Amino acid sequence: MFPALETELKQENLPDPYEDFIHHHLQYYGYFKAQKSSLPNSGTHQRLWRNSPRYMLSGSFGDRDDFISDSLEKEMLLWPTCLSSTGHAQIDAVNRDSLLLSSPLLRSRQLIFDELDEASPRLREPRELFSCFSSRGPLQAPRWPIECEVIKENIHHIEWVPLQPEYFYQPTGNEKVPEIVGEEQGTVVYQLDSVPAEGTYFTSSRIGGKRGTIKELAVTLQGPDDNTLLFESRFESGNLQKAVRVGIYEYELTLRTDLYTDKHTQWFYFRVQNTRKDATYRFTIVNLLKPKSLYAVGMKPLMYSQLDATLYNIGWRREGREIKYYKNNVDDGQQPLYCLTWTTQFPHDQDTCFFAHFYPYTYTDLQCYLLSVANNPIQSQFCKLRALCRSLAGNTVYLLTITNPSRTPQEAAAKKAVVLSARVHPGESNSSWIMNGFLDFILSNSPDAQLLRDIFIFKVIPMLNPDGVIVGNYRCSLAGRDLNRHYKTVLKDSFPCIWYTKNMIKRLLEEREVLLYCDFHGHSRKNNIFLYGCHSNNHKHWLHERVFPLMLSKNAPDKFSFDSCNFKVQKCKEGTGRVVMWRMGIINSYTMESTFGGSTLGSKRDTHFTIEDLKSLGYHVCDTLLDFCDPDQTKYTQCLQELKELLQQEINKKLNNFGQDMDLEGNWSDIPLSDIESSTSGSDSSLSDGPPIRLLNVVADEPNQKTVFKNPKKKRLQTRKQRDEQYQKSYLMRELKLTENAPTQLSGREKGTSLDPPLTSPKNKERNQSKKPGFTASCSPKRSTNSSLGPAPDVKPNWSKTRYSAARKDHATMAVYPSLHIYTYP
Repeated sequence: MFPALETELKQENLPDPYEDFIHHHLQYYGYFKAQKSSLPNSGTHQRLWRNSPRYMLSGSFGDRDDFISDSLEKEMLLWPTCLSSTGHAQIDAVNRDSLLLSSPLLRSRQLIFDELDEASPRLREPRELFSCFSSRGPLQAPRWPIECEVIKENIHHIEWVPLQPEYFYQPTGNEKVPEIVGEEQGTVVYQLDSVPAEGTYFTSSRIGGKRGTIKELAVTLQGPDDNTLLFESRFESGNLQKAVRVGIYEYELTLRTDLYTDKHTQWFYFRVQNTRKDATYRFTIVNLLKPKSLYAVGMKPLMYSQLDATLYNIGWRREGREIKYYKNNVDDGQQPLYCLTWTTQFPHDQDTCFFAHFYPYTYTDLQCYLLSVANNPIQSQFCKLRALCRSLAGNTVYLLTITNPSRTPQEAAAKKAVVLSARVHPGESNSSWIMNGFLDFILSNSPDAQLLRDIFIFKVIPMLNPDGVIVGNYRCSLAGRDLNRHYKTVLKDSFPCIWYTKNMIKRLLEEREVLLYCDFHGHSRKNNIFLYGCHSNNHKHWLHERVFPLMLSKNAPDKFSFDSCNFKVQKCKEGTGRVVMWRMGIINSYTMESTFGGSTLGSKRDTHFTIEDLKSLGYHVCDTLLDFCDPDQTKYTQCLQELKELLQQEINKKLNNFGQDMDLEGNWSDIPLSDIESSTSGSDSSLSDGPPIRLLNVVADEPNQKTVFKNPKKKRLQTRKQRDEQYQKSYLMRELKLTENAPTQLSGREKGTSLDPPLTSPKNKERNQSKKPGFTASCSPKRSTNSSLGPAPDVKPNWSKTRYSAARKDHATMAVYPSLHIYTYP
């Protein structure tokens, strides 16, 4: 330890917990004097550093050039345009101190230098030890599989909220159904050849993707009168495979499947150039895999005009007429395919336009956002950015720890945790916009945001599958598998993002209670926003998992549908994040599903969701969390009572369907709710395909071994519907015979009963009524009554917005150093 620091700590009666943590942490990693021989003999740590050369300390492992494979990779380190003047000043400061850092006696960036370049004994937070996010240097550009061609253009879109609501398309019944003719009768104007497909597997990656000259795939125009559209999708999140011109203004489009697979075609994002203003174009996507889609009930594609953005500040907007979703007439003996067709007119001649399934949100967008947080002198005090791990391709998976500094270690230890994640399915970009709205609010100076940071520690993983987002996949990672089916995996090398996320939460649970886990997703077959949860038969927590969704539906009645929520745990969902975290002990474990379409509720009925709508839901999550944890239990108890009445009605309805009409008073709540609810088969979930494709290839290469990963199909004696009905009827009749052990009444309040609030803060605080500008919270229960699990129409709870009645303590009196518990690393 440095002598000056030892002397300073000895003079203190109570050691600074932050300094104590830094001291032990640096000793563990052998970086106190940065001696090369003292580094731990861990290949994991060394590989992590080698994969991120820009975080190397000078002279620690060799020259920087030793870790950059080629000149293209050196050139494509991304210097974001969003880097502020403060960031450039910090870079200049680092360059000025380069002589000090290159000293053989001091190879550590942990010391703080003052304006006179004199070293201070106080230690800085160890960012570089974790290959974590740094605001002092360039961001590493996205890494692509080496087979992928990537154009060098920087694609950027402005954010824009339409001035008028964008209503669903109303079918006329006269929509044309084009017959698919293919390239035999058309002309191929764009086709990707160098894309890894089924049978291959990921081997390595590099910045810029494939080496060599990028091919010109678009056709060559024959002159100014040639009106052929020029297609392109070799940019971040793009995924067009082929375009065939079948008419003067008609094109058949084939989407690229998820890399290393032969399926998952739903997301699309591509560019067209050489447009004509007065012509009506028809686009038909010919290889979609889902038999049902929101396009069949009014959803429109998104279009973006580069000239409109430049001239009029107009961004993405819903466009399309004659929209039709139908089955492909081509029968090749494989799985059936479906088509989406629409017509459109471009706003300008010679324009550059984009089409997308939903508002794109790329890995570079996330990096620029996080860079702005790191460069913000206020937000960076309570939001710590770390690298959770590296993906298969070497892209950083970021972890944010958000909480206000605690005044004492005891107060810090009492904080509960909230874990949020998004984008495990890369094509569900709506989840990133909800996450963006949540971060905007929780990092703001709103009194509600400050209160949440006082009582919680937020662990946020904004993009779980950066590889899939970069290459334009819809569901899979570069392992060719759906990551949301592998939370039980032990294959750290194949599924690092999931393995490290689960490990981080496991260690967090050993340290403190995790009150809420929520993974943000998108849904392509249902409108509105809703939650999937997990129901427990433990009567101590009976119905508790339904309280948060019900509260959220009251706070966002025009966006969130409690009717669509489901809490059934199916066997095929055992590997999902929501079920695995629930089995680890998190009662309130959810999957939030956000539609690609829009709302069928309240004031937003029959309109598409905008970016601002999704961002506002991030705010409503925060607002509902305050309701959920209010020391005044009125709302919490009220929701439990409402849920009891709803479920009693549902059980009566089920029994009536079976021909039974009996009074269930006294024992109805003993019936497992999972036997009442229907399955969540309406979700966008897919079954696991087993181990990653590379392991299947390894087994297949062994001549004397049989593939052990395929499970034999069991013969079904009855349909699922028949078995469910038979089981429900027999179980309900058996439970009706039980007359003893009546459950505790929800209206009572006894010590240790399920009415204890999930969080009772020792310091009651007054919640300021002001909201973040641009967000409005509606608490009137505008409820739909078309579902048996929706709130009863005659139930009108008193949903006041007053919380934390005592005066809120001043933040200015808090200690300036963060408590030890804040720095919990995976």
